[in-house]
Amino acid sequence: MRPNIVTEAGLQTRAGQWWESIPFLTSAVVVVCGAIYLVCLLSGYDSFYEICFLPTAVVSHFQVYRIYTSILFHGSLLHVLFNMLALVPLGSELERIMGSIRLAYLIILLATTNAIFHLFIALLVAHNPFHPYPYLMNECAIGFSGILFSMIVIETSLSGVQSRSVFGLFNVPAKWYAFILLVVFQLLMTNVSLLGHLCGILSGFAYIYGLFNFLMPGASLFSAIEASSWLSSCVRRPKFILCTGGSPTSYIPTYSGQNTTSSGLLTGNIWRNLSSWMPQRETSAQAEQDYRFPGRGRSLGSGQSETVPAVNSDSNLQARLLDNSNPDLSSHLGVTATREPLLDGRSSVAGNAVGATLGRPALLQHPAPSEEQIQKLVSMGFDKTQVEVAISAADGDLNVAVEILMSQQG
Repeated sequence: MRPNIVTEAGLQTRAGQWWESIPFLTSAVVVVCGAIYLVCLLSGYDSFYEICFLPTAVVSHFQVYRIYTSILFHGSLLHVLFNMLALVPLGSELERIMGSIRLAYLIILLATTNAIFHLFIALLVAHNPFHPYPYLMNECAIGFSGILFSMIVIETSLSGVQSRSVFGLFNVPAKWYAFILLVVFQLLMTNVSLLGHLCGILSGFAYIYGLFNFLMPGASLFSAIEASSWLSSCVRRPKFILCTGGSPTSYIPTYSGQNTTSSGLLTGNIWRNLSSWMPQRETSAQAEQDYRFPGRGRSLGSGQSETVPAVNSDSNLQARLLDNSNPDLSSHLGVTATREPLLDGRSSVAGNAVGATLGRPALLQHPAPSEEQIQKLVSMGFDKTQVEVAISAADGDLNVAVEILMSQQG
């Protein structure tokens, strides 16, 4: 019996579209980790004790290379598959917000700080005067999951959601989401490094509270790296995302509101990616849509449909609200904001912000940004005044506010 040719073609097409939607760095990490595991499998290499993060080896022999080799190697097929499927939604969202080079630096920073926390806690537990416990010094940790737990904390903070769903079974407060996952994985899986995952969570919280600000370079350095000749072949790739938000093929992931419930890691995000492989009957217009933005946008008071780039151009309009150096441009934007049809709620906020600058009464008053929202972005190194303006222009959406602020730094 002949196979269903239509189904096979549709599955391959959907798989190709899914892979092409993954940004450059995230897909590169998936390829590197998968290739390393495949080489180890084919060559029969299983001496993970030589490359894992082993505190006693780092202390006694100063084998600091283990900090970075340990995150690239995985012990089994399920291990690498599980971690990479978790990385795709998390890494993609953070890469679209930060840019490819900035996320690469962040991964290296998180790997380093995770190891420092791991080593410090292991030494503290092993040499405490009350009840020494040397087991942690000889624990061999391997895999990318420590970085993933850091990403969970950072992405949850940037999303602004109040609660998240654990495997679709129950909701938990967003600030406890990473700790709940830590406990669940520890109970459900064997040979899981509790300390490695915990240190990932600690690094994530240290980042969002601004403890790593002095280690984060400015946008000018990342722009200089992107402009270098040795990286030009990577920058020219359509999946590469500039730190200044200049990639025309990338759109920042947005959320409907800060009180919405996010499906979280390994639930809605991964299922959405896997289900996108399935062949579907669709029209030519639907085939061109980005699966991350289902449906078609429509301008209020207009019969013409608007696509995703219209939302992106609207974000660029909001970004220019922070530029006070051109009064003529501000005046022009004020007139445009009152005459053009509104694309969404954020457009009306942009019009109100410019109208208030020109001394005109605002059409719709929005609540001022909360101190918690402001503090989240200030801890990432942004100026407080610009943060307040950006959050107001983004209608409280922290993702859009980050994009506005980073475009101004560029």
